[in-house]
Amino acid sequence: MLVAFLSACARHGRWFLVAGLVAGIVLPALAEAMRPLIAPMVVFLLFLAVLRLGPAGVRAGLTGLRGAGLAVLGLQLALPLAAVAVFAAFGWLGHPLALGLVLMLAAAPITGSPNLAILTGADPAPALRQLVLGTALLPLTALPVFWFIPAFGSPAAVIWAVVQLLGLIALAGGLALALRAGGVVAGSVQAQGAMDGLAAITLGVVVIALMSAVGPALMEGGAVWVTLAVVMAANLVLQIGVSVLAPRGAPQAAPAMGITAGNRNVALFLGVLPEPTVDLLLLFIGCYQVPMYLTPMLLGGWYRRLARGGER
Repeated sequence: MLVAFLSACARHGRWFLVAGLVAGIVLPALAEAMRPLIAPMVVFLLFLAVLRLGPAGVRAGLTGLRGAGLAVLGLQLALPLAAVAVFAAFGWLGHPLALGLVLMLAAAPITGSPNLAILTGADPAPALRQLVLGTALLPLTALPVFWFIPAFGSPAAVIWAVVQLLGLIALAGGLALALRAGGVVAGSVQAQGAMDGLAAITLGVVVIALMSAVGPALMEGGAVWVTLAVVMAANLVLQIGVSVLAPRGAPQAAPAMGITAGNRNVALFLGVLPEPTVDLLLLFIGCYQVPMYLTPMLLGGWYRRLARGGER
């Protein structure tokens, strides 16, 4: 009975994200109360993604490391530095939207990237590869960006935050692989459906909690709608653009490349940025959750066509 219920949740997983966004906006008190759940739920999502893939899936996803590494350097180093140059040339670098966009481009993929890939019907293994590589290389790619923008604070603090995140990835992923390798959790279609359903429910909970700062701002209106429009455009342009540029010889990886390019772990920097900068960027970071968790609804059809090797 439970497996059947979770499988049904998996089939309608995209609607859990929409429901989470709506609940987080209209019930700000509930969203605020659920904020302590964000960190453990994010780790649990990573655990579920690796559990679903199993040892064979993880090994398959880690192929093509050279190309994946070059993609990380392009997305997390070249793009944010290019944005810094453009914003500096126009005198916009101190604007909250410009700072937010640079910080977003410098970030690694969100830990829920494999789960978003699953909800779009795509292969989660390449998303896991980009997540791990992007996080592992973050100290190298973020340092030059932080060097050019002193408002972002100490590069050493970023390194420590990345080390902690890598430790959590190793712990959650290692436990999941041990459970699959030991036969404790099966890799059957029914088991995968149950895991997908559990991930969809968990993502819905995370979305509610992440909207705690955005709901009241959206109700008040004003500048928040401009911020929301900018982050929607940035997210969707990155996802579509990168997925189109993905190698034609591996169409199954194109959705994961787009998802990881557009959906970045900006929140990772909250613990290392100076408090005045955090206050300046909270609205941007909150609004950025909207396009991230609407990805399966907005781009699900696009990614399914790409995965089938259709026209781009």
